[in-house]
Amino acid sequence: MNAQALVQTQQQGPVLVVSINNPPVNALGQGVRAGLLAAVEQLEQDAALKAMLIVGQGKAFIAGADIREFGKPPMAPALPDVLNRMETGSKLVVAAIHGPALGGGLEVAMATHFRVALAGAKLGLPEVNLGLLPGAGGTQRSPRLMGVKAATELMLSGQHLSAKAALAAGLVDKLAEGDDPLVAGLAYVNELLARGVPPRRTRDLAIADKAAALAELDAIALESVKKTRGLFSPAKIIECVRAAVELPFEQGLKRERELFLECLNSPQRQGLVHAFFAERETAKIPEAKAAAPRALASIAVIGGGTMGAGIAMNFLNVGIPVHIVETRQEALDRGLKTIRTNYENTAKKGRLTAQAIEERMALLSGSLDLQSLSDVDLVIEAVFENMDVKKDIFGRLDRICKAGAILASNTSALDLNEIASATSRPEAVIGLHFFSPANVMKLLEVVRGAKTSDSVIATSMQLAKKIGKVAVLVGVCPGFVGNRILGQRQREANALIMEGAMPWAVDRVLYDFGFPMGPFAMSDLAGLDLGWSKEKSSSSTLREVLCEMDRRGQKTGAGFYDYDEKRTAIPSPVVEEIIQRFAQKQGKQARQVSDQEILERCIYPMINEGAKILEEGMAIRASDIDVVWVNGYGWPVYRGGPMFYGDLVGLPKVLAKMKEFEASHGPQFKPAKLLEELAASGRKFSDLNPGK
Repeated sequence: MNAQALVQTQQQGPVLVVSINNPPVNALGQGVRAGLLAAVEQLEQDAALKAMLIVGQGKAFIAGADIREFGKPPMAPALPDVLNRMETGSKLVVAAIHGPALGGGLEVAMATHFRVALAGAKLGLPEVNLGLLPGAGGTQRSPRLMGVKAATELMLSGQHLSAKAALAAGLVDKLAEGDDPLVAGLAYVNELLARGVPPRRTRDLAIADKAAALAELDAIALESVKKTRGLFSPAKIIECVRAAVELPFEQGLKRERELFLECLNSPQRQGLVHAFFAERETAKIPEAKAAAPRALASIAVIGGGTMGAGIAMNFLNVGIPVHIVETRQEALDRGLKTIRTNYENTAKKGRLTAQAIEERMALLSGSLDLQSLSDVDLVIEAVFENMDVKKDIFGRLDRICKAGAILASNTSALDLNEIASATSRPEAVIGLHFFSPANVMKLLEVVRGAKTSDSVIATSMQLAKKIGKVAVLVGVCPGFVGNRILGQRQREANALIMEGAMPWAVDRVLYDFGFPMGPFAMSDLAGLDLGWSKEKSSSSTLREVLCEMDRRGQKTGAGFYDYDEKRTAIPSPVVEEIIQRFAQKQGKQARQVSDQEILERCIYPMINEGAKILEEGMAIRASDIDVVWVNGYGWPVYRGGPMFYGDLVGLPKVLAKMKEFEASHGPQFKPAKLLEELAASGRKFSDLNPGK
């Protein structure tokens, strides 16, 4: 599509109407930029024209950059040049905003002289989510319109403002009724012309009380270090805003450009962009083309514990009735109370109204009778991990539930095919592995059994999207994708502490890599006694000994670490001594273990296991494995995921290390055939993704 078709102009009296027509979201590709620049020149050269109105066709104003240009050489005209020409022109330019005005789209709007927004407008500068910063004057114009604090927080959060919030913040000048941006925009432009209002250039607006603004920025910078640990672009955004306060506009733009290019060239940008697009790829499954999703009007959850209650909330939040079944009245009452308490805690934070709580609770019911599930569309079993118990439940559900009902298990590791064998309809059985807390965590592993029908899979993926989850379709294998790979890291973390690396050294290395906490700190947080029984304990493992000593984690003030009254983790000499005793019993000689070895021993086997998962067809694409780990296990998003990280490090290097570890530590490090094949052929995991 040429620039003329992408940007259409039409004269309406003294107003040049400029319509962006680049479906689906009017992205700012080269043709759009060229069309905008041509429209500005037309405005300036035609004496009959007094003003220009920019509108978007379809459902968006301009939703940001054109993703098809990502990673390619830049093409003229550059957006900053287009916007500077537009802003400094002699005639009035107005933006009428409906739908998304995000990233470069909002930068376009901020470079106009006045802005009117319709009720459904969404405004934001979310570049931080891709490891970038607004690079077309956004960091310089937004503080002049909104104030330093509000503008910086908008950019650091990556979130969107509603039209009403944007008006209050000063991003837009007027709200308009109706749903036609052309009608609203023309009315506003003609009003401004009738009043003789001259161009009001954002660059000329002063930032009031610069000393106070800089103090606010210092406070935000301190807070940002905690919130955005490890991320590159947030600090650069703050630096840009500081330039907006301290420097003349043109110098601020120059500084913004320098810092934008630093972000663009950062490996973090590659990782964040990969994670962004990988998440969108997970919905592309063969089954979605083969079968239509079913309608789900009612859902039941078996088990009202922490997990079952959290699962139920996902559906209540989107208006789907939920029926919980428990075995005892006190357990059912506790589950219902847990849900209400969770909602009340959210309300205390101002994120939910009392009315919304009651509306959601009205959709919730419960009973002690499985027979009450005879007419539900989907049942999710969320009882404890015991195969016999689960098979018994599914056998009973098979006899009770109507034809066409979907029978789902929340199992995190058990063989779904064996569970399905307890029914006469294995095609209706699927795994829906939620992550705890289920009402918060974004990830949902959708586990496809050997006989699960395409329709059940397509329905589950669509449902996941409806409840705001990131769903990844995986196959049946021990631990599925996430826990299977986690097992590799846990094994090596435990082995390393028997070789001389203390738990706090392993945790520190993984924390510095970007994980929210290391495996031993995580165990202390969860409780070392999960699944431990005092009666069956035999002092045969480090965990058993710690539990026997009542060192069960943070809740008892001691676990792998000692904890003070503020629950600050302190390396424990007691644990160090216990570890040394265990190592001696195993005949291990303590040695110095480098940080590099800790990292490679923990991370490279994860990459290798991911290769085995791909070999076996347990994941559709390498990027799906990355999505599981970023959204469910705390993998630092700016490192893309384990498979992306393997590509970044270089698969020949990963393979060489795995062979080295295999020779020195044993067959658990045996390289996957796929890893060997890719390294030998010079290919990457990303080359395996469909469409490559």
